[in-house]
Amino acid sequence: MKTLVLNCGSSSIKYKLFDMTSGEVMAQGGIERIGLDGAFLKLTDKNGEKVVLERDIRGHEQGISFVLETLTDARYGCIKSFGEIDAVGHRVVHGGEKFASSVLITDEVIAKVQECSDLAPLHNPANLEGIFAISKIMPTTPQVAVFDTAFHQTMPDYAYIYGIPYELYKKYGVRRYGFHGTSHRYVSRRACDILGVPYDKQRIITAHIGNGGSVTAIKNGQSIDTSMGLTPVEGLLMGTRCGDIDAGALAYLIDKEGLNAKELSNLINKQSGVLGISGVSSDMREIDAAIEAGNPLAKLALAVYVYRIKKYVGAYAAALGGLDILVFTGGVGENQASTREYVCTFLEFMGIKLDVAKNSSIRGKEAVISAPDSRVTVMVVPTDEEFMIASDTKAILEK
Repeated sequence: MKTLVLNCGSSSIKYKLFDMTSGEVMAQGGIERIGLDGAFLKLTDKNGEKVVLERDIRGHEQGISFVLETLTDARYGCIKSFGEIDAVGHRVVHGGEKFASSVLITDEVIAKVQECSDLAPLHNPANLEGIFAISKIMPTTPQVAVFDTAFHQTMPDYAYIYGIPYELYKKYGVRRYGFHGTSHRYVSRRACDILGVPYDKQRIITAHIGNGGSVTAIKNGQSIDTSMGLTPVEGLLMGTRCGDIDAGALAYLIDKEGLNAKELSNLINKQSGVLGISGVSSDMREIDAAIEAGNPLAKLALAVYVYRIKKYVGAYAAALGGLDILVFTGGVGENQASTREYVCTFLEFMGIKLDVAKNSSIRGKEAVISAPDSRVTVMVVPTDEEFMIASDTKAILEK
């Protein structure tokens, strides 16, 4: 079974083609700058080399046509025709309270995803563009929607309700939803597979940390709390997002700076976080370089970044009533040993003891990095959201 996985952003398309019989990644790549000058498709060819193909791409339908054309290309492709693709799985960011699991896409599902677009105006419309494009180009190919929010629909009400008038939750759906659910689900399950322990009997904290980041508490296979909220702004300090902030501080800034809703959104989403504090960059590699050069604000930004992660790990260990497994994933979690070490330092009281030497040697691969006598198993598990989407697609079609 060949499954194409699509992740459509406002000006981008990421794709992977899987042979789900063997689990092989047959092709992968992405398109950037849709609707802008200088659009291009970047792929990894059969020899593992990076290839950039430039083309004018004015919309997602054109972009997906370009992807399919490349997949069937004699030089860069791996299939002879679109007909070899048995199904398409789509990442959809926000499913609200309407979806607690992945679903076969129907007209009814599309209507419900459209209803959730107010909750994710930058993401859901782009996700839908991908669905519409496949429907037009490959009308008989089944499609599946896999939601970032679905895994967190098991949270108890006391974890997702905000302290605002309850009628606003009922009227507008204002509550914690959480994101990165496909990643948290994948790495928590994969960690248990590696360790050979039952997934439904573990207390797990997963830390998906990178330019965007979130921490999730998983008890007996279910998400019981997560750091992101109604939107992906809440929780950890991120590359350009502020994370947790006093709502009163926002009201104060609106008054002092004369900000409207759009300007406030831009401030907390694009001008804040590590970039906002450091004034240098949202890229942790550039932050590390600035710290080496003696920049005090870069040092402060990193301190805030890692402190927030440590604080959530401690809070979620309390929410879980103890901790069995701590998993690091995401660009920083998989590759930055110093961040993992900082988070685990001084957490011996709750059973976390890091093997510092082993942690320092791990970059981008599955590994246990806790000491042999640590009561909590600490791991690095690279995320694979695309494989999770392909697996859900396969499972739904097999039903």
